[in-house]
Amino acid sequence: LSFGTCNTTPCASSCSVQAGLLQCSLGRSSSHFYQTSTINPEHDDKAAQSLLNKLIRSNLVNTTNQVEVLQRDPTSPLYSVKSFEELRLKPQLLQGVYAMGFNRPSKIQETALPMMLAEPPQNLIAQSQSGTGKTAAFVLAMLSHVDPENKWPQCMCVSPTYELALQTGKVIEQMGKFYPEVQLVYAIRGNKLERGTKLQEQIVIGTPGTVLDWCQKLKFIDPRKIKVFVLDEADVMIATQGHQDQSIRIQRMLPKTCQMLLFSATFEDTVWNFAKRIVPDPNIIKLKREEETLDTIKQYYVICNSKEEKFQALCNIYGAITIAQAMIFCHTRKTAGWLAGELSREGHQVALLSGEMQVEQRAAVIERFRDGKEKVLVTTNVCARGIDVEQVSVVINFDLPVDKDGNPDNETYLHRIGRTGRFGKRGLAINMVDSRFSMNILDRIQEHFNKKIEKLDTDDLDEIEKIAN
Repeated sequence: LSFGTCNTTPCASSCSVQAGLLQCSLGRSSSHFYQTSTINPEHDDKAAQSLLNKLIRSNLVNTTNQVEVLQRDPTSPLYSVKSFEELRLKPQLLQGVYAMGFNRPSKIQETALPMMLAEPPQNLIAQSQSGTGKTAAFVLAMLSHVDPENKWPQCMCVSPTYELALQTGKVIEQMGKFYPEVQLVYAIRGNKLERGTKLQEQIVIGTPGTVLDWCQKLKFIDPRKIKVFVLDEADVMIATQGHQDQSIRIQRMLPKTCQMLLFSATFEDTVWNFAKRIVPDPNIIKLKREEETLDTIKQYYVICNSKEEKFQALCNIYGAITIAQAMIFCHTRKTAGWLAGELSREGHQVALLSGEMQVEQRAAVIERFRDGKEKVLVTTNVCARGIDVEQVSVVINFDLPVDKDGNPDNETYLHRIGRTGRFGKRGLAINMVDSRFSMNILDRIQEHFNKKIEKLDTDDLDEIEKIAN
């Protein structure tokens, strides 16, 4: 796969963050493009979280989730495939698939790919979490529908952010490695093309605002010639002001025969209403989420009077039991920073994740923790989602999770301590309680989950040893 016209100077090593440079950056790491993606620590930025998940995924999640399919025409046969050969792909695409390390289709690919590659094409709304192989699935669909003889845009994919568009581009680049006739162009802020340019690249990836401009105002793209339209990360898309409206305006310009594919990790009503406006007569695929459960997790609480006492309790726990790896959650960046420093002084190998870090810095910290280079990960809430590390045997709530109104945040509690009882193993969760207020929060959490949380005396080493067995 080759890149299209590039109207910027060749990348120098001091390359600035400028989208126009993207087309000359083939074959080099795109990490130096992330400099601008600092996160607002005050709110859990969905786009940043999604990007982080992509950066830290080294392989597909082995999901046991059930796939639920609602067909547009219930009478037509439902095909699913167990191998990529069954899809009768172009040989150069099959070669690309295997070169990426896919040996057989993932759960969602088994059902989605036959629908996406069907003739005539079928529309699809699909729910899938990060790591299920959906990007590779829609990229394969785009590459399959392209006619390399025709030098104009035929497939279009819109992503919520510049960085997420780059990640999709990377997958196209890898999968199209043996298909050099197909070209790709990025419709993103900063990629300035001469007025009057008519694009010759067959695949366009970009953000909604720029794609809309290129279709409507600048006329670089003739939307009537688009055969496949992909809207990725719809739940992130509608969290960004303006994107929903821009996406709908792009969709209205496309021909009736254009195949519409929409993906989202979650489907609240707002996402669902948006999806139905974008995709007429869809097939629907849902990946049922695995129910997170507290059944395999032993939960305890420790009474302390100050953060110093909490820290002492932590040291006592570490002194009494062998912990493979632990995650410790704090309410504020300040507490997290203080705790990481104290633990380091005690000789622990500590990693710190906090909200003001850039996405790629977070990814590097998580990688090191996952590789076992650090044994303790201290983190604030913002960074906790989507981190799966098999070796985590203990989760400690240095501060209990509360929402902005000071009520218990039960969902976050479940997410946090669910990090430990994973992959069929027994887990251990310890909650630090330092006031009447936090005791009340703990009582309400027990009530909500209908699970008793036992008291633990961390001054009694024998008692701590018992909980580890």
